[in-house]
Amino acid sequence: MTIIYFLLLMTIIIVIHELGHLIAAKYFGVYCYEFSFGMGPLLFKKQGKETQYSIRALPIGGFVAMAGEEADDENYRHIQVPENRRLNNKVWWQKIIIMLAGVTMNFILAFMIFSLTVLANGQYALSPKAEVGSVVANSPAEKAGLMEGDMIVEIAKKDGESKKPKTYEDMQTFFLGYGDVETYVIERNGEQLTFEIQPKFNEESQSYLIGIESNAPEVVEVNALNCWKYGILRMFSMTKMMLQTIGTLLKGQGLNQLSGPVGIYQATGEYVKYGFGVFAQLIGMLSLNIGIFNLLPLPVLDGGQVVITLVEKVIGKPLNDKFKTVVMLACWVVLIGLMLFVTWNDIMRIIGG
Repeated sequence: MTIIYFLLLMTIIIVIHELGHLIAAKYFGVYCYEFSFGMGPLLFKKQGKETQYSIRALPIGGFVAMAGEEADDENYRHIQVPENRRLNNKVWWQKIIIMLAGVTMNFILAFMIFSLTVLANGQYALSPKAEVGSVVANSPAEKAGLMEGDMIVEIAKKDGESKKPKTYEDMQTFFLGYGDVETYVIERNGEQLTFEIQPKFNEESQSYLIGIESNAPEVVEVNALNCWKYGILRMFSMTKMMLQTIGTLLKGQGLNQLSGPVGIYQATGEYVKYGFGVFAQLIGMLSLNIGIFNLLPLPVLDGGQVVITLVEKVIGKPLNDKFKTVVMLACWVVLIGLMLFVTWNDIMRIIGG
């Protein structure tokens, strides 16, 4: 049964993303050869007025083949397309809208899911203040000397990066995936004290913890009018966490916690046990993550294509095709290597778990 939910999850996220590109491209008059769910060998196709709609064997992605993209033109040489209907002949801002339409749809999907699941729940828990609610016995925090009621003024990493947290969520986001010494400046009875704490890796949560818990959050009632507000709050919260994760990974930290398709499949099996609402939230989280990931300035991603378009606008001419090809091939090697790495991570976690 898990495989059905996994395929449903992937289908929704991929189709929504590619549908964004398709709608924007057609709106600006770009000829679209094919709209495909999946990659690899063709399983099913239906020819529309212009566009072929297809399903391919590997549900690991999808694409919209547009006239004016070199690789796509090569695959559909039998179709004659007017020059004014090619992507490469559209004005720069239209190209950017087409490129960003996919991630925009991912963000809209995430926002709608978060808002409606909050509404269905009827309540939303606001993150409590950055205060120690309790200290876990025999934890690094207890051994360092933190106490219940300590107000956390500032937190810092070993490299000097610091933050003055307002909420408990700020603290969690800042130290996400971080396993080195953490420095806490706290206020206790009007006096500021500093503690250095070495977090401990927790197998159950697969994260580094120091052993403090927050106070109970403030719970607000949600209705059809304010659910959109709390949906966007949840979306912003997860976005901050995602961006912090990317920043941590760029520093070479937290790589062992990365997960890929195998991990998503395993998570799907766990989430569906708790009902459709929880499963829907997984779809929302992954849609948001895929949207953010696609904004990275890599040429094979939407964000990279936007950067190339802006550079070409500034210099007043297209970049050298050979240069673009080399850079894109290099990026594909990096992404494929990353995919293999995270898949290995997932398999090792399963074997070890």
